[in-house]
Amino acid sequence: MRTLVTCMIILGCIMLVGGPASAAEKGLVEIVADGCKAEIETYCKDVTPGEGRVLACLFAREDKLSMRCQYALYDAAAQLEQAVVALTYLANECRDDLKAFCSGVKPGEGRLIDCIEKNKEKISDRCRHAIKDVSK
Repeated sequence: MRTLVTCMIILGCIMLVGGPASAAEKGLVEIVADGCKAEIETYCKDVTPGEGRVLACLFAREDKLSMRCQYALYDAAAQLEQAVVALTYLANECRDDLKAFCSGVKPGEGRLIDCIEKNKEKISDRCRHAIKDVSK
């Protein structure tokens, strides 16, 4: 159950972040919604979706979750962790390029990656390589 709690905390953190969900985040929500459909319909049907409320409902009933639901939560958390690692790597490798070409760009909603893409002829080989690694 400790792994399940950790997974739910990670998912909760991403779901609590403000702003519109990215396509990847929507995919994670879909994984949980599909895998935990029975539990959501049984235990959380009166919960208003959004801001992690359904996830909190599932967490409150973690002892009643099916293996399918537990796996869905674990899978979504693992995918989220991979995305965070990739973004951290990209941010570290492109730090100087972001400062040089995108310092006036407000982070969020893909604006920084759009800025890097617009400046792709000027970015460092290090950043270019990181983008290629992450895009695989």
